[in-house]
Amino acid sequence: MSVEIELKFIVSAATVATLPQRIAIWPHRYSAAQKLTNIYFESADHYLRMHHMALRIRGTGQHYEMTIKTSGSVVAGVHQRPEYNVVLSQPELDLAKFPADIWPEGCQPQQLQAQLQPRFSTNFSREKWLVTFGSSQIEVALDLGEVSAGERQEPICELELELTEGNVADLLAFAGHLAQFGGLRQSSLSKAARGYRLAQGDESLTLRPLNSLQVAAKSSVEQGMIAAFEWALSHWQYHEELWLQGQVRAKGSVQQAVALIRQILVTFGGLIPRRASCDLRAQLTTLEPLLQVHDTEPQQLCYSTEYLHTKLLLTSWLLTTAWRPFIEDKAKTKLNSSFKRFCDIMLSRCSSELKSTFGHPLNQQQYQQQLPRLERLLLSLLMLSGAYPESLTAPYLEGWRQLQLAITTQHQSEWETRRRQALRTPFWLHST
Repeated sequence: MSVEIELKFIVSAATVATLPQRIAIWPHRYSAAQKLTNIYFESADHYLRMHHMALRIRGTGQHYEMTIKTSGSVVAGVHQRPEYNVVLSQPELDLAKFPADIWPEGCQPQQLQAQLQPRFSTNFSREKWLVTFGSSQIEVALDLGEVSAGERQEPICELELELTEGNVADLLAFAGHLAQFGGLRQSSLSKAARGYRLAQGDESLTLRPLNSLQVAAKSSVEQGMIAAFEWALSHWQYHEELWLQGQVRAKGSVQQAVALIRQILVTFGGLIPRRASCDLRAQLTTLEPLLQVHDTEPQQLCYSTEYLHTKLLLTSWLLTTAWRPFIEDKAKTKLNSSFKRFCDIMLSRCSSELKSTFGHPLNQQQYQQQLPRLERLLLSLLMLSGAYPESLTAPYLEGWRQLQLAITTQHQSEWETRRRQALRTPFWLHST
């Protein structure tokens, strides 16, 4: 068993030809392009998918390998998944060759194998470089081809950076160097995820509302903060894909995700000193005006150096816990304390700020001036309210959302009614 630690990038068509020269400036060992055929298997009831597993047979010439990837994680855009590989003499499934303890409880591999059928395939040419960078070895793979499910197809034009030896910091630093040239876009979707989407007919994704952050019970403040950043980045990555598909409204969700990252920094600012996040804040300041341009072309912006650097900087900040060297003992104690208790305190502060701002009638100009503050506080409420039942949080949040909508759409006749309705008793004061 091995654990993949890798970064995935989509490569613009104009960049493909220049990538070999970019990579070759570092010490490396080159492997010429090979054609790879991968067939992915699934049952009719999507058993493997439900258990976050992916099963394939890969063919290279007359050599075959069966691989299963089990439940892992995508932390800030870095994919980490355990995988098990078995050499085959023929391209035929044999689940008995995998360790027995990898299967979910109650699973009978022989019965499962009888239910599995090919669902989709990926066919691509892979060119590789084993790069020495810092104290690490990084396998760089350029994949060009297509993913197919029945008559549906989608091109593959990807760059994968996999850490084979060393540390994640080197992997991220190397990615940062490649990003300087532009033409790369960080992706959270694996080839398997894209194949499943095609097989299910989900060629066109839909906009998702930003729902309350959900964290594990008894999480610490630091764990809650990390979960909040990953929540924001997930919202960003998902809607970036939609924006690039031509769904113009998805740009607003990308902007919302970037604003959310900024608001998370503000919310935890009492524990994380500004000097710990100054580079990230500066990069956000560079990106935000580019997103505000009315006729922003997504293909141009999403593959730009500034855009990718912002994502990579956040990824690096999270994975290396870059704030910790700046934290004093008192703040460390607070970061290790209850996230739920922290949320209650911060929710009370949000409520107080909302009451001080909207607790009295406002004129037209004042409503417009206070709209950005309302939008920021709504993001905070979504970040902090996940520990409570939706039946309690929904009415309170909806009241402020309706006020925000009325101001945004210039429905002035509704402003005062919405303001009074929003000033209901906070849900957390009545929760056990």
